[in-house]
Amino acid sequence: MALVGEKEKREQLTEEIPELDRRKEKMVEILQRRDQERQQGVERRKLAKDVITVKEEKANFFTSAFSEEKSAIEALLASCEGADRTALTASFEEISQKMQRLQKFINDSMMFLSAYELRQAQAAVQKLQGAVVEKRDECLPKKKFAFKSRRKENAGPKEPKPSPPSDTKAVQPRVIEQNLCGFSDADSQVLVSSADEINGKDVLLTRLSNCFVKLLGSPNTLHVKNITNSKVLCGPVSTSVFVDQSAGCTFAFACQQLRTHNTKDANVYLHVTSRAIVEDCNGVSFAPFNWTYEGIERDFEQAGLDRAKNNWNIIDDFNWLAPDHSPNWSILPEESRITDWDELSAP
Repeated sequence: MALVGEKEKREQLTEEIPELDRRKEKMVEILQRRDQERQQGVERRKLAKDVITVKEEKANFFTSAFSEEKSAIEALLASCEGADRTALTASFEEISQKMQRLQKFINDSMMFLSAYELRQAQAAVQKLQGAVVEKRDECLPKKKFAFKSRRKENAGPKEPKPSPPSDTKAVQPRVIEQNLCGFSDADSQVLVSSADEINGKDVLLTRLSNCFVKLLGSPNTLHVKNITNSKVLCGPVSTSVFVDQSAGCTFAFACQQLRTHNTKDANVYLHVTSRAIVEDCNGVSFAPFNWTYEGIERDFEQAGLDRAKNNWNIIDDFNWLAPDHSPNWSILPEESRITDWDELSAP
């Protein structure tokens, strides 16, 4: 009987040993997996720390380089005082190139800049661009010419308007020579410019009402300010489009970046390769850019814009930091979008 009992115990132990080995192997696997997860966690935290460090270093470099380039432009503006026309022309050409590089520097740095840093940089560029325009107008005020323009077709005779006071500018479309051009002080007109007139230049549209503007070319920048109840169609812009204090308008832009400020009740047909920004706006609707004209593909190439990349529906609202959708802008419904631009005329 004793021998039989020992035999049963040995058989039982023989059966239990494989089970113990399996449990041991499972425990080893669990410990190895936990150790691997711990190491991965350490690596992730290290990587995250490295990413933060790199972003901080890049942001610090951006701030330093941006300030240096901005100061160089301001110094060039200050040097314009008392210079002759030839020197002024060269200075403003250099300033224009530096402004273009500065805007490209911002566009290239967007991935590691915070929303606040980006907002501050764009505001500084916009203020600097305004100073450039004012200084150019001050230093080169005499050479002026007007783009070809025509009155709204089939429009009846308009009531003569009273002459403006002597301290105001004449009410007629005008542009400034050198690297700045555009239209201002016009009502109910069709205003058209060709590629020869705007390619590579800074275009300013201001104080227009009930107008239809076509810019058939590739300007360097486009500034739109104080425009009401008008349509503005512009070919590919090499850098940025700035819209300010406009209402009731339809815009068609292709650009690297769009900055819209103090604008309401506008429809924007947009091709933008980086991002679009709205600030202090409401009632702004967006749709993909679909305006075309003869030579637009050439202008896209000249502007350096990627036809295949369009972030028309990715909008940053600087007045809306909540995670849900901003109430200040929307997507224009397809049934409300313009499909045949040739049928349009001045409002």
